[in-house]
Amino acid sequence: MENPARNIALVPPPDRRQSETALAVARGTARLLRSLGFSCISELPLPSGRRADLVALNERGEIWIVEIKSSVEDLRADQKWHEYRAHCDRLFFAFTQDLPCEIFPEGTGLIIADAYGAHMHCEAPEHKLPAPTRKQMTVRFGMAAALRINRLVDPQGHADFWE
Repeated sequence: MENPARNIALVPPPDRRQSETALAVARGTARLLRSLGFSCISELPLPSGRRADLVALNERGEIWIVEIKSSVEDLRADQKWHEYRAHCDRLFFAFTQDLPCEIFPEGTGLIIADAYGAHMHCEAPEHKLPAPTRKQMTVRFGMAAALRINRLVDPQGHADFWE
């Protein structure tokens, strides 16, 4: 019997669409999240089929999603961020200090970041996940993190497993 989990690309190939600005914001934001007690994984495919820029998990099992925006145009073009709420306890936008906070949607947290760090401009409101969704996201997070480590340790051993 084939395992349906094998058909989920938890370790997607790099899509190389991220700008240097977006990569810098992701790095600084991940540093902030680690300082708050979270472990992060980038580009995590969600059960909905979307891919979250950063997903963070702490020891209490809280799940935060951070959507990274590198420009006003990037935000205006993005209509998918609404779907991320179903997969996290808190939803944030992270961006550079060059962007005005007023352009971001109400009801989301705001993180201002650069390549070296970040600070939370405003906290995101909490909307607790249902237990089955929390379990699904926690398992997905753990499997993706372990697979990424395993690929680093043994790249040849995983070349065809998830492709």
